[in-house]
Amino acid sequence: MKNGILNWNVDPVIVMITDSFPLKYYGALFACGLLLGFYIVRNIYKKENLSLDNLDSLLIYVIVGTVLGARLGHCFFYEPAYFFKHPIEILLPIQKIKGVYQFVGYQGLASHGGSIGVITAMILYCRKYKVQFLGLLDKMAVAVPVTGAFIRMGNFMNSEIYGKPTNGNWGVVFQIDDLIPRHPTQLYEAFSYLLIFGILFYMYKIEKIRDVQGLIFGSFLTLLFSARFIIEFFKENQETFENNMLINMGQILSIPFILIGLGLIFWKSKQKENIKFS
Repeated sequence: MKNGILNWNVDPVIVMITDSFPLKYYGALFACGLLLGFYIVRNIYKKENLSLDNLDSLLIYVIVGTVLGARLGHCFFYEPAYFFKHPIEILLPIQKIKGVYQFVGYQGLASHGGSIGVITAMILYCRKYKVQFLGLLDKMAVAVPVTGAFIRMGNFMNSEIYGKPTNGNWGVVFQIDDLIPRHPTQLYEAFSYLLIFGILFYMYKIEKIRDVQGLIFGSFLTLLFSARFIIEFFKENQETFENNMLINMGQILSIPFILIGLGLIFWKSKQKENIKFS
């Protein structure tokens, strides 16, 4: 670090498992975040004396919903023209390089798509196992910000999804790409998600709030996507088509989640007007 500027030049690859299959920080942190989130939900189930019989199935639903939704979200929200021409690359972690398909891992995952994927997976899970939908989403909402924080730390280790240039002493030079001090927006998001986790966990501990199904989930949507909307102002656009937009795609996609969250808070608060944060 020089003059408050961190020079970041970490190899995204932890180790090469085979000659063509790397283990990257992003993938490892993504997996750790999912498992930690599952551990939090499991503890919530135990504290509420709920059955753990189908909880392992919940993890599978979450993983499939997250990865599939995030992948489809990136392909259709950010690069539809390319992936309509290369549909095989949507679900397979390959890319055609010099006429030959090579394993490259998934080169794009969109958090908004992941959110839609998880909610869809939860609908299917609740239908199959006869679980109350909003009650489950409340429990998931407490854990998801922790998973999100780990994913953003993975982005930081990969030197990707970084911010615009800054003159501040907190700037980070991602030397893999250039020598310009930038906002470490991955860390901004990670820290904000951990703060949101603290707020939601506090809300969950208050029985009057916990009993109003959907209130914690509504607060989760409002807080997390509001943070995302604000931080996007400091972030470089992911695709060139966003350069001519008043707000970028990440902000546009955040607005419906914020509105749904506010709607849930208003609706559920009306049902329980005597809620007190004490």
